[in-house]
Amino acid sequence: MEEIYNDISAEQFQFVGKQDFTHEKTLETKPRSYLADAFSRFCKNKGSIVGACVILVLVLYAILGTAFSQYSVSHRDTYFRYALPKSELFANTNFWDGCQEKTLSAATFYYYYYMGEETGHNAVKNQEYTVDDDKMYTFRLDSYQKTGCVYLKMSKEDYLLLQQYQNESGKQVIYPALRLSMKRMVDTYQIVTKGNVSTDTAANYYYKFNTSTMQAQLDSKGNVIPDYKTHSVGQTSNDNYDSLRIAGDGENGIEYEYARPIDSGYEVRVNYYEYYVFYHSYVLKDGVDKPSFIFGANEEGQDIFTCLASGALFSFAFAISVAAVNLIVGAIYGAIEGYYGGKIDLIMERFSDILSAVPTMIVVTLLKLHMGTSGAPLILFLSFFLTGWIGMASTTRMQFYRYKNQEYVLAARTLGAKDARIIVKHIFPNALGTLVTSCALVIPSMIYSEVNLSYLGIISLTSGNLTSVGTLLASGQSALMTAPHVALMPSLFLALLLLSFNLFGNGLRDAFNPSLRGSEG
Repeated sequence: MEEIYNDISAEQFQFVGKQDFTHEKTLETKPRSYLADAFSRFCKNKGSIVGACVILVLVLYAILGTAFSQYSVSHRDTYFRYALPKSELFANTNFWDGCQEKTLSAATFYYYYYMGEETGHNAVKNQEYTVDDDKMYTFRLDSYQKTGCVYLKMSKEDYLLLQQYQNESGKQVIYPALRLSMKRMVDTYQIVTKGNVSTDTAANYYYKFNTSTMQAQLDSKGNVIPDYKTHSVGQTSNDNYDSLRIAGDGENGIEYEYARPIDSGYEVRVNYYEYYVFYHSYVLKDGVDKPSFIFGANEEGQDIFTCLASGALFSFAFAISVAAVNLIVGAIYGAIEGYYGGKIDLIMERFSDILSAVPTMIVVTLLKLHMGTSGAPLILFLSFFLTGWIGMASTTRMQFYRYKNQEYVLAARTLGAKDARIIVKHIFPNALGTLVTSCALVIPSMIYSEVNLSYLGIISLTSGNLTSVGTLLASGQSALMTAPHVALMPSLFLALLLLSFNLFGNGLRDAFNPSLRGSEG
């Protein structure tokens, strides 16, 4: 073959400067680890960042909510059942103040209005109201003060202790006994109102009542006329009372009696709001200064804020522990299946198929019948673990089948690497992104399943200081029309949790995808 030579003169050559070697610029950058590169890609996904922030807020609420709350899950008080959300920051507004706007008839309105006239604890907020042409009264009803006065039976020691508290604090808790006995008053007002009146309702009718007009009797100044049990000044009384007295007591030579002796001690009429403060701050000394539920209270008078935080903490702890165990067991099981294949894979796969054919609901039911209701958390853990790892094992198995015949795996095997090293060092890191994403998405799935089981009542998590989000949702279902706040907060928590975990899982999937490593600088 004839060789062709081209004569090129030296003048046609031009030296290239260092700045023109653009392909060498990559050598000037510092190498980044696999995790650093994954974190960099994750931070570029705004949706995932938002999801991660929301998850962090929910986790902090679950951890710190019970620690900083003045209440516990075991705290119950049915006098404050369905109390509305209240924050002291909004006490002087018409928002988040524990009050609800009502439009009621005159008889019902004055029942609440006169509570404030007697005790100064206004069930009608600020005693403000408007009246329309139909004589209907519109006002804001305080859900914390609407109980008013109640009858309590207490021993002599407790009665004297309550008087001691009044003397030390200067707060009136005990109010004069009514002229009629509790039973006669209930019977009387059942006849008057043609309806059922509880003893607590009757305790607030402290004034004389006109049965013909169905209205309270008023004096010349327009004030109600009290109907307290009285005795003459200096006359011996059976109430054994030596403490604060309300205004008007002792005038015109008449004193009020503040208790009615009974066989077990005394029947005492107290303002329940003040009695609640006395009992928690003076007797129990549990740090509760006054009733105020930031998310409101449920049908049992529990603080929803505390119960939701406790339920969320249990849900997170349960889901993360189950997901972690399933990840470990499933990854080991699936790695052995996918790496060795053949008969080993066939036998192990048939075993997992048998387990996966058993419905989780049947497992829960059988464990519940065997272990009873006392071990509900353990029943949940075993139920989700017995079959939960199978999905993780299947995912790991598919990833190992995908990567085990790659060139770098063959090269490692040729150089004498052992099976354990190939699995851990070469194949597993490439499958890590898919496994982490699957694990992240399993957590909300576990929480959702746990919420469903407790919501349906299949698993009860309401014993002692334990509760769950599903239990809160179930308790709010029956009061959606009258007290929607009971179900609102648990529903909002669950919706935010599921949405944020989906966003977070999508970000993890892209971040740990080995094929994208270094693709974005």
